[in-house]
Amino acid sequence: MLSISKYKMYIKGLFASVLVAIVAIIITKFISFSTATVAIIFGMIVGNTFFKTFHLDESGYKSGVKWAEKDLLMFAIALMGINLNFTMLANLGVKTILIIVLGMAFTIFMGLLLGKLFKLNPKLSLMIGIGNGVCGSSAIAATSGIAKVKSSDIGISIALVNLMGTIGIFLAPALAHSLGFTDIQAGVFTGNTLQAVGQAVAAGFSISDEAGHYATVVKMGRVLLLVPLVLILIYIAKKESLKNRDEVTGSVKIGVPSFILWFIFFSIIASLGLLPDEVETLIATTSYYITLIAMSAIGLMIHFGTIVKTAGTAFKVSSLLFILQLMFSALLISML
Repeated sequence: MLSISKYKMYIKGLFASVLVAIVAIIITKFISFSTATVAIIFGMIVGNTFFKTFHLDESGYKSGVKWAEKDLLMFAIALMGINLNFTMLANLGVKTILIIVLGMAFTIFMGLLLGKLFKLNPKLSLMIGIGNGVCGSSAIAATSGIAKVKSSDIGISIALVNLMGTIGIFLAPALAHSLGFTDIQAGVFTGNTLQAVGQAVAAGFSISDEAGHYATVVKMGRVLLLVPLVLILIYIAKKESLKNRDEVTGSVKIGVPSFILWFIFFSIIASLGLLPDEVETLIATTSYYITLIAMSAIGLMIHFGTIVKTAGTAFKVSSLLFILQLMFSALLISML
């Protein structure tokens, strides 16, 4: 447990992160873009101008900002599990589940492959693949700690994934129409390709009510895959750490971070319906706002120089990946 005096060290940085998050919420009332992305970008602007000018990054602010981007984010992720209700899988047929699983695996694999071809940081490539393949910002936030991803790579991947999703709101329905998909097929297509839940729902209902329903259910199916993905990443991370040792003896135990255990706990609670809807909504809302504060802190820690070095290549990888993801999902739907 941290003492009260240690918590006091974080007040200035936490306050700065909260202010950035509030401004981001206000900005997104006037523009149609992800609040998390706006929080990161605005935080980055503040961190590279105001913080630099007054040397605030060298004062008591830095420790609080770092606490918000790490510890506070882990707390938000734990609460995020309340959004996962596994009973929704009952609404998906075997073919649809297969489309979701194959689509996710393909997207993550191609993200890594494209990153290798373009000589992009493997961890940034992984985050772009996971963000596109699963559920955007939430998936990146939930897996970045396990993969030990830098703040700059988290910020870049979230911004690019949400940009692709915003474009996809208009692109996916147009493609579904041009391919002659039925409303059900179009709903599966948008739900299986767009990054954030809101993006998939918006694109689906822009086609029809039936397409919107299927887009929502399929998208939630993708979100549910976040739990097994996290466990797989933990296993891989453990295996890689063992490879770096000269000699390994005894049995191998896979350590699961406590925030992931709480994440799974809340998802089980939601699936069993043990809490009133009002309480679940309160937990989900709390997680949302705490995540925004953490995203603001991530933005405050990113330096423009880092963005300039990697953003161009990352944009190419993200764009090509999204195109391939759309093509692969369209092919799966046509075949199955």
